[in-house]
Formats: sequence, structure tokens, C-alpha cells
Amino acid sequence: MSGGQATEAAMEEAFELRLDKWLWVARFFKTRSLASKIISGGRLRVNGDVMAKPHRQARLGMVLTFPQGNAIRVIRIKALTEHRRPAVEAVLLYDDLDPPQPKADLDKPAIKQSVSRDPGSGRPTKKDRRAIDRLMR
Repeated sequence: MSGGQATEAAMEEAFELRLDKWLWVARFFKTRSLASKIISGGRLRVNGDVMAKPHRQARLGMVLTFPQGNAIRVIRIKALTEHRRPAVEAVLLYDDLDPPQPKADLDKPAIKQSVSRDPGSGRPTKKDRRAIDRLMR
């Protein structure tokens, strides 16, 4: 390693960034306040330990586990930057240790069967609704 590369690596290790800001920069959350709420709510784990302080510093090599939508994300920080970049560049900031699985059709709630009615017959009366309820049971 040359002297320039050694100081650059040392500067990157010394550079620290708040966890909530890093999650926003890496495009896991749309706003920094959403990232902060997840952390403050105790829904983020850092290296397996529950974290409830958004001001904790993100460091290289940290393993973060947090919910994102219906999936649980497990990532390792491999780069830090202060500026939010396009999604293509944001992917370079972390290693995805457990990529999200595609959503299964089983997760969708079953669509309730409806009773077909003749067009133009109007709204069902109370008596009609009770008859429909008896049929549906």
C-alpha cells in the first residue's frame, strides 16, 4: 500500500455517519425521519443488539437487521457517504446478507366471494342482505 492509499483508508475508517442518515443515504427509507422512527422504536439491530438511538454512528462492517415493508433486511455496511446518490450507486454502500424473497401469492388475503346480481336491480334490501348472509355461511 502506498502512503496515499493508507491515509485514504484511515480517513474512511475515521469518517462516521449517523445510522438514520446512512439508512436514508443507502435508500432503505424514503425520509430520514422514517429511518429515525424505526431506530427509535427499537426495530433495528446492530450486530445482533437492539438499537434505540438514531444518533449512533454507522461504521464499516456493521451488520444491520431491520424491517422494510413485509421483509426483514440483513445488511453489512461496506461504505459510508454523506450524500444521497442514485439507487444504482446506493447498492454499492452495503452487502445484502439475506436478499428479500419475492412475495408469494399466499400472503394476499382471500378475496371474498360476492353474490352476482342482475344489472339494474338496485341495492339489496335488508331482507336480501340477510338472505345473502345465510347463503355465504
